[in-house]
Amino acid sequence: MKFATVALATSMALGASALVTATAEAKTIETRWADVEVETVAEGLVRPWGIAFLPEGRLLVTEMEGRLRIIEADGSLGEPIRGVPEVTVRNQGGLLDVALAPDFETSNRIYLTWSEAETSGSNVTSTAVAHAVLGDGELHNLTTIFSQYPKVEGGRHYGGRMVFSHDGRYLYVGLGDRGHQMKESQDLDSHTGTLIRLYANGEVPQDNPFVGQEGALPEIWSYGHRNIQGIDIQPSTGLMWAVEHGPQGGDELNLPEPGKNYGWPLITHGEAYGGGQMSETISFNKDGMELPVWHWTPSIAVSGMTFYDGDAFPEWQGNVLAAGLRGQVIARLEIDGNRVIHEERMAVDYRIREIRQGPDGYLYLLTDERDNAKVLRLRPAQ
Repeated sequence: MKFATVALATSMALGASALVTATAEAKTIETRWADVEVETVAEGLVRPWGIAFLPEGRLLVTEMEGRLRIIEADGSLGEPIRGVPEVTVRNQGGLLDVALAPDFETSNRIYLTWSEAETSGSNVTSTAVAHAVLGDGELHNLTTIFSQYPKVEGGRHYGGRMVFSHDGRYLYVGLGDRGHQMKESQDLDSHTGTLIRLYANGEVPQDNPFVGQEGALPEIWSYGHRNIQGIDIQPSTGLMWAVEHGPQGGDELNLPEPGKNYGWPLITHGEAYGGGQMSETISFNKDGMELPVWHWTPSIAVSGMTFYDGDAFPEWQGNVLAAGLRGQVIARLEIDGNRVIHEERMAVDYRIREIRQGPDGYLYLLTDERDNAKVLRLRPAQ
């Protein structure tokens, strides 16, 4: 199981019945290996973005409007948790991801990402990361450990997805190109369009690839990304994989390695919005730039991703499950080494923002809706 869920599963002895109870009739999807039920376990959310699994079968969910909520085991929504950071809610900005600290069982510490304004009410923003202690319906000791540089105007492409390494030492965070700053994804003096690696307290590991390099920001792990939407750690290898939005087509699955350049905006399988090449310099391949492991063209507007290593779907062991917004699908990718050897798409009929494997081995999805958004669960058909 993934690091973030091992301690929880052990301490709670979680079984299939321990997590949230289904609240609606399930839809059945036929797949290559098994029929899958899609059931609603909670609803009434507004633009949910991130999900984490708490003890006693509860869920912790962010809403982009700046609310952090606990969903009880019976599917009921709790009151918003107090003490969240001040969030700039504009376009794609808001309260973004949530993750439990590796030592959550003893510390009750959680991590959040959000769009942070330069000054209160400003349209000049960037992505920030903080940790806080969760207790009694409130966040305590909220501490910002990272703010993306530079802050810029506009409300697009914040990235914001995060994951801890298997050993819990490192926190990886994906950062977007902010939409109109895409050329800066090739600049190491900016966090724009990068994936960063920190220690859990926000300090920079001294073996990060650009530490000590003049003109380079030390937090950067890899660069040349457009807008990372999903990150997970491969259980069998401990390697980090990520998915990111392309422009019009060219969504990517990458295996980000330290110091590597993933090409945006100089290489892409996508087109500019409205059609045509991004520029005269665009190609599918350039020396010194990494190609994606997989790409979706046309785009499915890939969002969250998770590696599957549960027991509920044994044939999916080691597969990547990637969610689609525009496509309203879950893409299941079979992996062999660093190659995708088969893709199957499951139509779920909702825009899906995030997908995560629960401690019970089922898959939990957040629908992307402004009104009455849902938490869905995929489980084997009865």
